[in-house]
Amino acid sequence: MVLPARVARVLAGAMVMSAALAAGPAIAAPPTPAPGGASREPGNGPDRNGVAATDPSPRTLARAENVPGTPGRPPLTGAAPRPGRPGAQEGYPRQTSLRIFPAIPDDKAIKLGLMPYHGIAPALNALQARSDRVSVEVVGESTLGRDLYLVTVTAPERPAETKWQDRWRGLIEDDPKAAARDRALLAGYKTPIWLNANIHGDEWEGTDGALRLIEQLATATDAPTARLLARTRVYFTVTNNPDGRVAGTRANGAGFDVNRDHITSSQPESRAVRDVVIATQPVLMLDEHGYTGTTLIEPCTPPHGQNYDYDLYIKHAYPNALGMEKAIQALGHPETSRADIPFRDYTDGWDDWPPIFTPMYAIYQGAVGHTVEIPMQVNRAAYTTLPVQELRRRSGINTEVAEATMRAAITYADSNRVALLADQIELFRRGWAGEPQRTIPDGFVPGFGPEDRYRTEYPRAYVIPAGAAQRSATAAARLVDHLVAHDVRVSQAKLPFFLNGRWYAAGSYVVDMRQPKRGLANVILETGSDISAKVPTMYDISGWSHRLLWGASVDISRQTAPRVPTRPVAVAAPTGAVLALPGQDLALTLTDGKDVQAVNALLDQGVRLHRQGDGAVVVPASARRAALGLADRLGVRFIAAPRGPRGPVLIRPVLAAAVSADELSVLRELGFEVLPVSTAALNAGFDLSRVDTLLVSAGLSYAGLTPPARAELDRFLGRGGVITRGATGVRFNIEAGLLPVRAVNGTLDANGVVSVVNGAGAVGANALPHSFVYAPIWFTGLGTGVTVEQRYAPTAPLVAGHWRADDSGSGGPEQAAGQAAVVSGVAGRGTRTVLFGTEPLFRAHPKGLYAQVGRAIFWSSGPRV
Repeated sequence: MVLPARVARVLAGAMVMSAALAAGPAIAAPPTPAPGGASREPGNGPDRNGVAATDPSPRTLARAENVPGTPGRPPLTGAAPRPGRPGAQEGYPRQTSLRIFPAIPDDKAIKLGLMPYHGIAPALNALQARSDRVSVEVVGESTLGRDLYLVTVTAPERPAETKWQDRWRGLIEDDPKAAARDRALLAGYKTPIWLNANIHGDEWEGTDGALRLIEQLATATDAPTARLLARTRVYFTVTNNPDGRVAGTRANGAGFDVNRDHITSSQPESRAVRDVVIATQPVLMLDEHGYTGTTLIEPCTPPHGQNYDYDLYIKHAYPNALGMEKAIQALGHPETSRADIPFRDYTDGWDDWPPIFTPMYAIYQGAVGHTVEIPMQVNRAAYTTLPVQELRRRSGINTEVAEATMRAAITYADSNRVALLADQIELFRRGWAGEPQRTIPDGFVPGFGPEDRYRTEYPRAYVIPAGAAQRSATAAARLVDHLVAHDVRVSQAKLPFFLNGRWYAAGSYVVDMRQPKRGLANVILETGSDISAKVPTMYDISGWSHRLLWGASVDISRQTAPRVPTRPVAVAAPTGAVLALPGQDLALTLTDGKDVQAVNALLDQGVRLHRQGDGAVVVPASARRAALGLADRLGVRFIAAPRGPRGPVLIRPVLAAAVSADELSVLRELGFEVLPVSTAALNAGFDLSRVDTLLVSAGLSYAGLTPPARAELDRFLGRGGVITRGATGVRFNIEAGLLPVRAVNGTLDANGVVSVVNGAGAVGANALPHSFVYAPIWFTGLGTGVTVEQRYAPTAPLVAGHWRADDSGSGGPEQAAGQAAVVSGVAGRGTRTVLFGTEPLFRAHPKGLYAQVGRAIFWSSGPRV
């Protein structure tokens, strides 16, 4: 057989790597170089288009019993002291009497012989009582109110010793050159390791492997364990998704995949571990998943994130993966005789390009990150069809694999402590120095070749303007707060300054790219890249630029940093204002989701609002006090309304929504009253009498309705509005006979940031010049009365992402160029209809697009023709 070049290079370099590893495993014959057994969760599959979201389970967890003496919920401690992130100075252990949650007999872990969520707190309380090596802190709550635990296992520390650890951690990031010279730090710093488990709720066994390992480390009496814990802190987030664990679902209680949320931070579970990784600053981390048939251990295939210092990563990630493979082989099960290491064994399809996954995000925080996929499927169809005995056999093997990989990673980190610490220091030093990324030679590790080289050119600075140059002060403040929350350093100009031929107002924000986590800053703010020609397929999304999708104006300075006095930013300055004299009517232009929230809040208060042709809203002068309150609370800006007609009265719309979970969440965040609906709900007699607009993107088929349900829906369509998105929405438009258009599907896995041209209608006016797509759609053959609200750019619409034509040459960006992406019109039966071929609410990420959906809702709910 002819091996792909990548695999051949791995074999050629095997002896080199073997010699470099003190106890490295022999490299086995490579498996077929394709992810044969690996399960892939599509980024825009049935979860978004086939199944309509329902309301989350009721929050019933207030019955959790607080153990006497339970402290409150202090912020996560242990971080280097900085503004906004106080570091505690107590020592270790830091033991908490965890509140006990009521037993749930149908917790899905029980059937597998695994630890139910309600058993975790008692087990951890008992371990804290048995061992002074164990500390447990509550670092947040899940969507449905369950505690998120951080367990720290380390040798006890006096307060003064912990204070030194905190100082050293801060020095590593703040002054890496000094840290590299600090002999006391290099000798005495406890290298942090972070092990994350159960981020997907129905991938259970990482939790059980972690609990086993915690107990072993806590109670072992041997000298090697004592030495390990004297120079290491091992952090465990034992279940990152307790709601999914109990329910047996991949998603959290709100229907979000937490392992797609790290660069967005829309969910409490992802925000909690973001804060953990920042506070603990691990040199190495694992994220335990399942189930791929064969154990899968990263590093990944190309494309690699172009903002990584990949040389500092792969030099550890590859040998650590080999060590974990050796550890699972030692278990002796036929099912663990080998592992798939995508970097070694696959050519594509398991990449580390986007910063949405836990390990990929952790790399930007200074860690060597790995996903581990344990082998034996026990969820979904297997859970319901296999005998309990077989399920428990499989879960037992999976638990052993999880424990073995964690233990092997700890061993690697301890054995390579000096190098890992030096490379984390070096990562931050390069950032401060503004040095270019290194060119990595072929064979740097076995298999590394030209296809692995991805890099970027860091700009000197980004500027987020204040004043008239800023499209949305509200969006700018949100972006600044997001950057700061992710430990990106932002400063604010004290004076006006001149840069690259223009003046910037005092108060403008500066992101100087000479900072320790420049890769993270850039991956948030840069445009990204069109990688369509570089790889045939991608695992998940390929474009996400906050600069282009979050609604703020952000300028790039390639060569020069501003020369102006600045102050460090801990929180963005207030942005709200009422810029009109008392007695004047006010106007609010809907350019941001916060503006939509403000409109809904005013409607809730009974304020009579008017909608103008471009979607702006007029607020009567009598509501000035309410406007002042909203300006303060939401950061929105009201201006004096122009003279002239006020436009039609805006109603408080009630929405029925057959949409995905992320869309449902955003609609409610915007302040709309939303009633989830589906084909089944309508067939069961759902009452549409209160509904003003129906949104359709998932789980609703007009053709699938019973005659009585279809008749009820037809009556609604004679008076109500409709907004659709995606393939499900297109089918609904056709079957219900709404707008006369022909929908053309782009390739199903195409996704990314696209350039668009906006129309002047109520939906397109004031929209961003960029949008987001996944499985893009465009509309041709537009009939009479159809308005184009937004078009794909006439040339090269894909700005960043992955979008290729199919084998027949169809469905690509060249075919979409210049075509209608969003259209509106009034259907023959009087239905105000908007069709989206883009993804304006995707995973709650493109926040600058929310207002476009809000404008569509207010227009579609307006006066009927």
